[in-house]
Amino acid sequence: MNDHRSLGRELGIFDTDPLIGSGLPYWLPAGAAVRKAVEDYVHELERRNGYQHVNSPVLGKRELYERSGHWAHYAEDMFPPMSVGGEEFVLRPSLCPHHAIVYRSRQRSHRDLPLRLAELGGMYRSEQSGVLGGLSRVRAIQLNDGHVFCPPERAAAEVSAALDLIGQAHARLGVGAVRHRLSLRGEGGKYVDDPAMWARSESVLREALDERGQDYDEEPGEGAFYGPKIDIQITDPAGRESTLSTVQVDFYQPARFDLTYVSPEGPRRPVMVHRSVVGGLERLVAHLIEVHAGAFPAWLAPVQAVVLPLSDAELPAAARVLSRCLAAGLRAELAPADRSSLGARIRAHRLVPYQLVVGPREAASGGAAVRLRDGGQAGDVPVERLAAEARPFP
Repeated sequence: MNDHRSLGRELGIFDTDPLIGSGLPYWLPAGAAVRKAVEDYVHELERRNGYQHVNSPVLGKRELYERSGHWAHYAEDMFPPMSVGGEEFVLRPSLCPHHAIVYRSRQRSHRDLPLRLAELGGMYRSEQSGVLGGLSRVRAIQLNDGHVFCPPERAAAEVSAALDLIGQAHARLGVGAVRHRLSLRGEGGKYVDDPAMWARSESVLREALDERGQDYDEEPGEGAFYGPKIDIQITDPAGRESTLSTVQVDFYQPARFDLTYVSPEGPRRPVMVHRSVVGGLERLVAHLIEVHAGAFPAWLAPVQAVVLPLSDAELPAAARVLSRCLAAGLRAELAPADRSSLGARIRAHRLVPYQLVVGPREAASGGAAVRLRDGGQAGDVPVERLAAEARPFP
């Protein structure tokens, strides 16, 4: 069974230290490379689908979260306020209040909508120590977040478009969702008490799911405090289920922040569609480690190519091949002959998609014999072609 907590450390993806604290893993070079590949892919995928990217602070004044409703409905999951200069600041538990502020920073017209904003940003949850584990449950989360501000009549279409985007990303990453869940409100004070608003939000989500013919399960008590959501569920090798991607319909925060746009009929209130294509990068990478058992697709692999000189005599030629790999955009490294035999070096780099062997003949021609991860031989393939094959968008 591939457990990311042990395999991730073995592969140099991440580690933890009690001096930093529980639920606060740090990324090692291999993990940082995987994370950057995911970031770049999702950023470009969003750009191609009409999103504009923003950046916002990880802190906000307490009043921001009182306005958004987090303080009243979500405070137990937030870190306590910090007093600075007579004001109280809070590590944000989500990005949506900041994006509401971005929206209202300019006057918006119906011609500007839908406005699709996206950000990869940090958020912080005060998780209890007993539920923390590896990368899958942490206190500091890098969230792939986004918010679509649109007219109410377009909300269902934007939900469906977000689900399309999620499906496209999951297919590219090798993620297999086990089910879609319609997460509804439950009992108690956690949820905003506005039955009409909840019914309206649920209607939009059901419309989008039904039009797609998407099967889903309903689960009361799993909704966000401000509205229902569609959760895309995954499982780990032990069968434990968790949420990776979400789409939510929110009529609450647009009203709390008095968001409007100018229409021919006069001022109107937009709907705020929250969506996360791949969720938190920590949980995503934990899942990818387990799904691929460390043998990541070429575009996602921490090291995409390793150059293997047959002997010290081929080292200068191998170094030139390495330079061409790096110039072509490949994440590549050199494994010199003085480390061990060729067979031992191949085994040590068995998870690398492309193994470039440089013997006397290849040194003379300036090329390399490409060996694939599955043991297949590709011959003398130009590194530029390998780099093209290893791009997230071929």
